[in-house]
Amino acid sequence: MTIGSQHAAANQAAPLETPAKRSPVEGIKEASGQLRGTIAEQLANDSDHFVEADKQLLKFHGTYQQEDRDARKNRKKEGIGKHHMFMVRCKIPGGRLTARQYIAVDDLAGAYANGTLRFTSRQGIQLHGVLKGHLKDTIAGINSCLLSTLGACGDVERNVMACPAPHHDGLHAELQETATILAAHLAPRSRAYHEIWLNGQPMWDSQAVPDIEPLYGKVYLPRKFKTGLALPEVNCIDIHAQDLGLLAVVENDKIAGYNFLVGGGMGMTHGNHNTFPHLARPICYVPAGAVVGAAEAVVRLFRDHGNRADRKRARIKYLVHDWGVEKFREVLSGYIGGALMPPRPVQVSGFDPHLGWQAQGDGKFFYGLSIENGRIKDERALRLRTGLRKIIERFQPAIRLTPLQDILLCDLEEGAKAEIESLLDEHGISRPDEISNVQRYSMACPAIPTCGLAISESERLLPTIIDRLETEIRRLGLEDEKLSVRMTGCPNGCVRPYQSDIGLVGRSGDKFTVFVGGHVLGHRLNFMLKDLVHKDDIVPTLAPVLERFKHDRQPGESFGDYCHRLGAEMLLTLLPPAPGREPLANAAANPKIISHTPQDSAQAKGSNGDLHRADDSSPSRHGGSALAGPATKPVPPRPD
Repeated sequence: MTIGSQHAAANQAAPLETPAKRSPVEGIKEASGQLRGTIAEQLANDSDHFVEADKQLLKFHGTYQQEDRDARKNRKKEGIGKHHMFMVRCKIPGGRLTARQYIAVDDLAGAYANGTLRFTSRQGIQLHGVLKGHLKDTIAGINSCLLSTLGACGDVERNVMACPAPHHDGLHAELQETATILAAHLAPRSRAYHEIWLNGQPMWDSQAVPDIEPLYGKVYLPRKFKTGLALPEVNCIDIHAQDLGLLAVVENDKIAGYNFLVGGGMGMTHGNHNTFPHLARPICYVPAGAVVGAAEAVVRLFRDHGNRADRKRARIKYLVHDWGVEKFREVLSGYIGGALMPPRPVQVSGFDPHLGWQAQGDGKFFYGLSIENGRIKDERALRLRTGLRKIIERFQPAIRLTPLQDILLCDLEEGAKAEIESLLDEHGISRPDEISNVQRYSMACPAIPTCGLAISESERLLPTIIDRLETEIRRLGLEDEKLSVRMTGCPNGCVRPYQSDIGLVGRSGDKFTVFVGGHVLGHRLNFMLKDLVHKDDIVPTLAPVLERFKHDRQPGESFGDYCHRLGAEMLLTLLPPAPGREPLANAAANPKIISHTPQDSAQAKGSNGDLHRADDSSPSRHGGSALAGPATKPVPPRPD
């Protein structure tokens, strides 16, 4: 059985019957009094953590209860319990914020968190290491600068993404404004957030009538819901990874409407073939003026039909997969209240990381700065946090965060470039033209030591992998290639590793699954090249494939395209046998080798999956050791 076919066969089985019994989280939500639970009472006590029910509810308020996994072993030896701490996430539609807001969040990072900021792959900001005693002050401080954490996590609409580039062409501004409108319309309405964190007067008790969530009801959504907007030529948000992707249809230099793509999602569980990454499918075309109502209709459909029994299979992608596109369209038409218009023949065609010095079109400029893995901190010679703050304080730019965890400093005068680059040099910060393409297009999730779901390192390990990969790429003369590399510490896929040229997914401690064959455009899934690859063997595993790519590629062919064309079985023959293991040429018969979805059986053989057709449904390296997480326990679905 070839790579891809075994997993595909499992997914082509009859859809699972939804058990009648709901998951425990559904009961917690229903009994919470619209997300109140006993959070206020727990905040007032002396414990350093919350009880389990409130731990689940905290996610809706934009925070996760975590532990310091680096300290776990020593604390256990000393007979001390877990060191609990919290991650707090800002919800920032389209990644747009002001200089004043950035400085305020940076102040909070120094006062209450671990002295770092983390730009996310969904254009938000996370603070890590917040203690329970500082949690209320942190969330209140974020709100005081007119940002929010409400709905940044939990079973609701998450941060709405949009291309952040500040080009004054009319299109980008409309895209960003629509993202802001959608985020406000789909936000939770419960007054619990203001009562708990902002000293609002309590409005609820167990005997009173709770406030009403007009969209979400008592139990909110079955799982998280992610929305993003893109222009076809600038798919920086990975529109096919969104639960709901709005792909703009431009006519006469204006956005006439959007193709609605539904059912994207990266999360899966190792060993569970009923879970898999899935690309969003074109469902319908919606005129620009009807977008808000149509988006709400998709959310309401998910609310009513999503799986509330098995959270591993509760995302909307499984409705699209199990029902098929035609049935999904039929059901959605009932929620919209009329026949759907077919999608327009528009596909993604470009990708831009928005780095470097670029004209905005209004006489001003923006400077896109690459932030390795989104982590803003000072470490040895790299004083990124200090240098970036100095630049922001000096020039007061409008700020945009990108889906590649980078930052755009906007509305700059032409003369600012020299001074900005001088400040970058002074603080040891690499300019965009000083980093390699492979670093430019790389991303990692935080993983260990903060994420409770991580089974392997990611953020702290990827810089070493990139260093080694850069050496190999220079040896082969492939420095100019756009090569996307994404790494996660578990299979839940936060940074979308199943779409990239190379995906590295935590498998067991120091071992990873290596995927190849995706594309920077994000319009197809990659497939598994090799499983259980030790971290030190990742680059040696890829090296012979890269070498063959150099010699055998077709004109204009990317590395992902090359791997996609050859297919998994052919690529396996290029790899040397692992010491003490069977030759990898025979590994195609290994039933443990899997891919992603039914569509991928065609992809793994090198054919065109047509997943996006409209008619079908360095100086900046981070330090830190790479520590192993749990080795064999299956990973639960990611709560964020």
